[in-house]
Amino acid sequence: MKYATAALALGVFPSAPAYAQQRLNPVIDLVAAGKPVFGLYAPANRRARPGQPAIPADSLKSMAQLAGEALAYKKLDYVFEGTMEYNFDQSFPPFAEFAKAMDAGGALTKGKGGRFTHPLFVKTGEIAPDPDLATARIGKQLNEGVSGIVFVDVLNAAELKQGIAALRFKSKGGTRSDDVGSAPARWGMSEKEYKERADLWPLNPKGELLTFTIVESKEGLSHIREIAAVPGVGVLFPGAGTLRGVFSTTDASGQRKFDEAAWEAAIQSVLAACKEFKVPCGYPAGAPDIEKRMKEGFSVFVIGWGEQGFKAVDLGRAASGR
Repeated sequence: MKYATAALALGVFPSAPAYAQQRLNPVIDLVAAGKPVFGLYAPANRRARPGQPAIPADSLKSMAQLAGEALAYKKLDYVFEGTMEYNFDQSFPPFAEFAKAMDAGGALTKGKGGRFTHPLFVKTGEIAPDPDLATARIGKQLNEGVSGIVFVDVLNAAELKQGIAALRFKSKGGTRSDDVGSAPARWGMSEKEYKERADLWPLNPKGELLTFTIVESKEGLSHIREIAAVPGVGVLFPGAGTLRGVFSTTDASGQRKFDEAAWEAAIQSVLAACKEFKVPCGYPAGAPDIEKRMKEGFSVFVIGWGEQGFKAVDLGRAASGR
């Protein structure tokens, strides 16, 4: 049995009314059809580690070059940009330049029936410490024409609802301002049409925006069922990398000890909530584990850029028949 068919049998994916007009955002079509989704981190310049010499400026690629690399790889379903999770003010300007370069390079097929070939999904900072600031940040990201917002370290349903509201215009019951920046042009449409279509799926069957929600703390795990039950949750992820630290301790000798069993139980608790509430479940997979996670029921993957990432995409596509 193909994994997509198995996932549908498990009832993992949300149902949605048929939508005749072709979507700009192909990720939504894949999720709605119960098919696996493969996204890659955006290619990026190598960063110097603490205590190491700075990377020579003449060895750094321009944003146009990095966008060209991303656009040249055709097997992905979306591009994942994660730099804005922490220092937003520092990371946003280069991201905006990257988004502009993606648009200029042809990330959207133009003309009637336009469609993104490489939709952008971006991490945003934690919502809970300052929801008003989070709303402003998300608005700036949306104004660059992104197709999805990724919420990190979500602790409870109330926080997720605040994040979801930030994606929706006030006319749709949300908190997003009417400023739309470059987004209509990036989507190849008028401001009026953009405001109609830039809404959240599956809350709006015609919406072109999708959220990913990452749970990566013990507090978030304790509320996983209520988080999974929030309307508009989109795709739910266990933050597997961060959770490795959560389930590690330091003993008296200073040695770090990883509780793999507890870590895996945490991951499975997120998957169980996804299945219970019929929410697609995502995972940060690589070549060694993507087939295993697909068999378990995970269906939306974010994968590192590079040869190993390309291998993971090939393995996932082969396993699912895509």
